[in-house]
Amino acid sequence: MRTSPALRAAALAATVTVLLPITACSSGGTEEGAGPRSSPLAANAAATGPDDLASQQLTWKPCSAPVPAQGGGKAPTPLPGGTPWECSFMRAPLDYANPDGKTIQLALIRAKAANRDKRIGSLIFNFGGPGASGVATLPAFGKDYDKLRARYDLVSFDPRGVGRSAGVQCESDKQLDARYELDGTPDTPAEVKTLVESTRTFADACERNSGSRLPHVGTTEAARDMDLMRQVLGDKKLYYFGISYGTELGGVYAHLFPKNVGRSVLDAVVDPTQDSEQSSLGQAKGFQLALDNFAQDCVNRGDNCKLAGSTPEEVEQGIADLLDSLEKQPVEGIGSRRLTQTLATTGIATTLYSKETWPLLEQGVDEAEGGNGALLLALADSLNGRSEDGSYDNSMAANTAINCADSKQRFTADQTQAKLPEFRSASKIFGDYLGWGLMGCTDWPVAGAWETPDVSAPGAAPILVIGNTGDPATPYEGARAMTDALGKGVGVQMTYEGQGHGAYNSGNLCVQRAVGGYLLDGKVPAAGTVCR
Repeated sequence: MRTSPALRAAALAATVTVLLPITACSSGGTEEGAGPRSSPLAANAAATGPDDLASQQLTWKPCSAPVPAQGGGKAPTPLPGGTPWECSFMRAPLDYANPDGKTIQLALIRAKAANRDKRIGSLIFNFGGPGASGVATLPAFGKDYDKLRARYDLVSFDPRGVGRSAGVQCESDKQLDARYELDGTPDTPAEVKTLVESTRTFADACERNSGSRLPHVGTTEAARDMDLMRQVLGDKKLYYFGISYGTELGGVYAHLFPKNVGRSVLDAVVDPTQDSEQSSLGQAKGFQLALDNFAQDCVNRGDNCKLAGSTPEEVEQGIADLLDSLEKQPVEGIGSRRLTQTLATTGIATTLYSKETWPLLEQGVDEAEGGNGALLLALADSLNGRSEDGSYDNSMAANTAINCADSKQRFTADQTQAKLPEFRSASKIFGDYLGWGLMGCTDWPVAGAWETPDVSAPGAAPILVIGNTGDPATPYEGARAMTDALGKGVGVQMTYEGQGHGAYNSGNLCVQRAVGGYLLDGKVPAAGTVCR
């Protein structure tokens, strides 16, 4: 998903963590560091990279435990049947407009195909964010995609700016704690001033700690990295599975390299025709729809639901009342930390990414109403990339850096306030929360590349585009917009009538058979296919 800096996918945020410094290799130039900046637009006309980078040989080794930049934890366990995960690094130009200059390292992970005799190639995954570590995420969800390993090496990577791939560094853990404790929906001039100053301080920290990287972490550069990766992995075509923001990355790749597109799937689709304001407004509507569905389910369960209310409106009013009370008086959270209104809203949003986590929403709200905010705070920490030890991953820094490298839109506090009524109309619960998120790129030191990305891909192979009617983060309408924007004969839309963010990972057999039929056997589903 492409989310605003205020909101990122829960399933992904839990898998990425605080950045450690990375020393980049060099080839013909110097390693990445301080130096003159170039426009993100300059990469559009550049070649993929010099021949020595396209022909580099990767050294694959058993994967160690993810570093804090990738979420920490234990080394990935083998897949069913014993296939191990292997890790490596690929060199890429820092600036594709200067392909013989400084280089960076991109972290990769793979699990080899089960049937080597019928192997098609490498299936490259991007799980979204932007800001999610693919090196950490792919093994976490590896069993869900293991059927596709019948004929593909499963491959993912930390996109540039993320995790161990020249990750962006901004504020310290203590500074991030303080940032998340601020009122994200200010009601007074003093609170607005504090939010504006916090945004400026964060941008200054990113420039101070990662200034030379910030112009080079956009989606165009990531797409060029994938084409370099395709060559290094030895594939004539790019076989791709993009989820959430990964669908936008896949669309941009198809536009830049239409002849190199192989069998590709886009799931939980970002609307490429919407600018950052329209996307945030769409998310407000999407999360409100998911909350409506949750509230209706609560009412349908009657006394089995812990939340008060005989109608969905009454259930949601109870949640709104809780948030209002938390603004006035936060409740106990974890240790010395307290649950504030903004952190509670973040925790609630986290649970709406999957119907499987609706029980946590019910439990978290019920406990917070009783004065115990631990669960909602833990859910907010998951979305914000905070580990139990108090350390943060770099996913929020990367999310902001990538969004702001892409989007030209910059909003002042006055412009943001003028737009709040429309956001409130879209969602009583999430309107202010996402509306104020428009300021995520205010005072950012690098100009954005576009209003909206160009994903037109005439001549590309068919790309399967899957929309979920109940998706809160990438509303269903985005699938049609992406299909149309890819162009006639390229985008093939199918629909999953379900809840949550994404379709394939829902476990729906109809969706999985359609995706498997295309990726494994080349059978393109009929346009308009509906799975329930």
